[in-house]
Amino acid sequence: MSIFHLAYNVRDLAEARAFYGDLLGCAEGRSTDTWVDYNFFGHQLSLHLGEPFATATTGHVGDHLVPMPHLGVILPKADWDALAEKLSAAGVEFVLKPFTRFAGEPGEQSTMFFTDPSGNPIEIKGFADMSGVFAT
Repeated sequence: MSIFHLAYNVRDLAEARAFYGDLLGCAEGRSTDTWVDYNFFGHQLSLHLGEPFATATTGHVGDHLVPMPHLGVILPKADWDALAEKLSAAGVEFVLKPFTRFAGEPGEQSTMFFTDPSGNPIEIKGFADMSGVFAT
């Protein structure tokens, strides 16, 4: 199994720690005064102080436009449900509220889009059957 690594900018490390650590529940790893690593659902995410990348709502998925580029992860459906409930209860403003798309089709998935405090878009998908992730 391979572990994915992604590094991008955030404007404030304290805000990032509250969001990724406290809200999303990601374990913090190494850090300095200018960056912090997180275990982002089994993958390495490095957040560096700086200006976040530009994004635009240009990705066409079904009837929706989604922010591009974006970071995402795929969770088992029960974990996705729990996270969607936690984020909703915390008052997170969703770009796309939690919903299920491609119902009854190969690749049926639940999804939600939101941004971190620096505006970095994140998509979390949930699959009842993880073998359907690459289904056509």
